[in-house]
Amino acid sequence: MRSRNCRFASMLVALVLALAVVPGALAQCLSTKLVKPSSWQPQMGGAHLMTTAFGDDGNQDSPSIVGMWHVVFTAHNMNGEPIPDPGAVIDNAVAVWHADGTEIMNSSRPAQDGNFCLGVWKKTGNLSYFLNHIPWQGNDPSGGAGGIGNPEGGAQVLEHVTLNPDGNHYVGWFTLTAYDTAGNQTVSFTGSLSATRITTGTKFTDLL
Repeated sequence: MRSRNCRFASMLVALVLALAVVPGALAQCLSTKLVKPSSWQPQMGGAHLMTTAFGDDGNQDSPSIVGMWHVVFTAHNMNGEPIPDPGAVIDNAVAVWHADGTEIMNSSRPAQDGNFCLGVWKKTGNLSYFLNHIPWQGNDPSGGAGGIGNPEGGAQVLEHVTLNPDGNHYVGWFTLTAYDTAGNQTVSFTGSLSATRITTGTKFTDLL
């Protein structure tokens, strides 16, 4: 009987010790395995979870294209033929690449023609991206109130760009194909583009 009581007491002590250890082990497991913060930064007086900076493209080892950009489009060919002035700038724009994979561009073309357009992008490499950009055109003045034209059609701009390792510039090439309201191609351009990141210190005159 005494032997049985001793064994029971030993088991009880072991159970108490196990229960005392489990909460700490469980907390450690949750903090390192179940919780997956984007950044772990221990602070004085305890550990805290903090989110990383906006827009890392899913890779914290490379710069991000997310942000606001000044983009210059230079045409080299029109309808498959070299243009007389291969250095012709066909757009001087401001574009914003969002972390959710969307993009918006404010073109320097007249506002009544439709100078805002939208796109979607994906990352294709460590520093490379593809953008599918679709603007509407509205430069038919007939029937328009106050000089605002009716929609004439639209266009599709496909961009393949490479971000500079400094994260503040990118270059690439583009294809712009314009269509009428029936979906017939009216004109196409191919060319190069270059962009510089816009920061809180950028002046408007820097875009001219």
